[in-house]
Amino acid sequence: MPLDAAAIGRACGGRLETGDQLCGRELDRVRAAMATGAPVTVSCTLKAPLFDEVAHECGAADRIAYANIRESAGWSREAGAAGPKMAALLAAAAEPMPPVPVVGVESRGVVLVYGRDEAAVAAGERLAGHLDVTVLLTRPGAVEPPRQAEFPVLKGSVAAASGHLGAFSLRIDDYALPTPSSRQRLVFGPGRDGATSTCDLVVDLSGGTPLFPAHALRSGYLRADPGDPAAVERALFEASHLVGTFDKTRFVDFHAALCAHSRSRITGCTRCLEVCPTGAIAPAGDHVAIDPHVCAGCGSCAAVCPTGAAAYAVPPADALMRRLRTLLSAYRRAGGRDPVLLVHDGGHGAPLVDALARHGDGLPANVLPVPVNEVTQVGPEAVAAAFAYGAVAVRFLVRARPRHDIASLRRNADRLETIVQALGYGPEAGGDVVSVIETDDADALAQALAAGSRGTPAPAPAGFMPDGDARSVLRFAFRELHRAAPRPADAVPLDPGAPFGGLEFRTEACTLCLACVGACPTTALSDDAERPRLSFSESLCVQCGLCAATCPEDVITLAPRLDFAAWAAPRRVLKEEEPFDCVACGTPFGTRSTIERVIGRLRDRHWMFAGSAGASRIRALMMCETCRVTHVVAEGFDPHAPDQRRTRTTEDYLRERG
Repeated sequence: MPLDAAAIGRACGGRLETGDQLCGRELDRVRAAMATGAPVTVSCTLKAPLFDEVAHECGAADRIAYANIRESAGWSREAGAAGPKMAALLAAAAEPMPPVPVVGVESRGVVLVYGRDEAAVAAGERLAGHLDVTVLLTRPGAVEPPRQAEFPVLKGSVAAASGHLGAFSLRIDDYALPTPSSRQRLVFGPGRDGATSTCDLVVDLSGGTPLFPAHALRSGYLRADPGDPAAVERALFEASHLVGTFDKTRFVDFHAALCAHSRSRITGCTRCLEVCPTGAIAPAGDHVAIDPHVCAGCGSCAAVCPTGAAAYAVPPADALMRRLRTLLSAYRRAGGRDPVLLVHDGGHGAPLVDALARHGDGLPANVLPVPVNEVTQVGPEAVAAAFAYGAVAVRFLVRARPRHDIASLRRNADRLETIVQALGYGPEAGGDVVSVIETDDADALAQALAAGSRGTPAPAPAGFMPDGDARSVLRFAFRELHRAAPRPADAVPLDPGAPFGGLEFRTEACTLCLACVGACPTTALSDDAERPRLSFSESLCVQCGLCAATCPEDVITLAPRLDFAAWAAPRRVLKEEEPFDCVACGTPFGTRSTIERVIGRLRDRHWMFAGSAGASRIRALMMCETCRVTHVVAEGFDPHAPDQRRTRTTEDYLRERG
């Protein structure tokens, strides 16, 4: 493949070394580079294990990075023009990433084999030498009794299941033990419902409905078709190796204080609950809880979370955006034009790109692959930043039959398409610049990339450095997207359910009770300690709906949109009134309209506030809390006590005698 060393050196900086066999006879040159103490980027992943070994010997294990410029750039029909892409890939690979957080998981090797017939018993016999085995047969037919009872063989059907590798809990109905006198077939005693079984692993050979949603993503749950010997063999092999202590990636960093799920038992945002494929997320009071042991790392929750409470950690949003910034700026410095980002994962997308390079025309020179852990982890902030940095299109590559629902990815893609088109990033001839490619075929990928539209790049691409929490990064990315837009628009209407928007507010009906302020989880709505005032900051609103659901006067309506002018403006005062000054000390409290309305309704309409005693009680309503207490004690009356001078009735005498 051709190598444009000049373009790479110009864009990447530092010292550039080339060779024919840096992994062979020129390996000492790699050792010398690692011995300098500087970071080293290797432009080939074929011999990564060898380079890792050398880096460990040289004490450079934390200073080495890899970029695949062969399958991703050099092996292409357009390899002659791929110099800027190679430079971009090398520069992006050198961008430091934070360490991956983990949680510990322990499996002691207690396994439940769940099946229907002799296949489950045979699987138990295979595993008995490695694991502590129990076989559970659901509605078994004629099953020949084993010659020796090496492990329990029980009858029962799993009615409910929860847990993960090292901590499964199963509720079993029709649970029964076999009789020792079983001769030609296993005969079981009377069954009972509601039995509980705990285990570290579950090997499911029942052929029935999976015990868990998105079962392929549940660690420790191994399911195989009992009629497929190869699948059964793979499941047994994997089960035999799941004993010991493991480090499981903690994919999501969750901040409960930012969660907008509910307030005062009123449900607000449920976006993460709706998209989680594994059931790892559950309500937990005012917020949700994410079980890191069950979470499979799809990242959908982080991509749809409007507040940043659920933030993806592999890598965090700001780290991914810094890599995009480096990728696109290096590509531009090296002379590249019209960059298209191809976002893909390692398990599906990387092999597809490799196949296209080895057996097809390879990726076009302007298509920059962006590998991520899961495509569904990419949120709107990253796409907005990509266009602000100069990209002309973003493509998401997913499986033809995804392992979990990608509806949230499609919604995000459609929403971002609406936004960037409104800002002039789309082509004048029409066509999507943010899209999802669903294929398992390399040739189909090539056709989709060739046929895809390319939009208008930012006239002056942004160069901002993202930093901070997910919501702060998102707000900054959208401001820069608007600033760099070819045709800026003040506001873009969005679909219902979008996490950005404002409030339609019926000011005349608001009583300034401020219940909405107490319900708002993001402080988009706020009050003022000095005077009765309700203010709103649109950039903080996540359209959770808690304010509208809490408002007793029903004056709030959600308005999904992206209003760049409102995002840049200071807090907007929605309603303000004159305070009512305490008649005793002059301290302002409440609103004048509210106090006067209350007094007007009570004066001469309620016996407690009539006559000379009523006047004193009316005066108490016109005082602040402190003065009101002093006034009540000094006057020696209880404002809530009945008037003793009113006409006594038979009920009064009976109540006193009773």
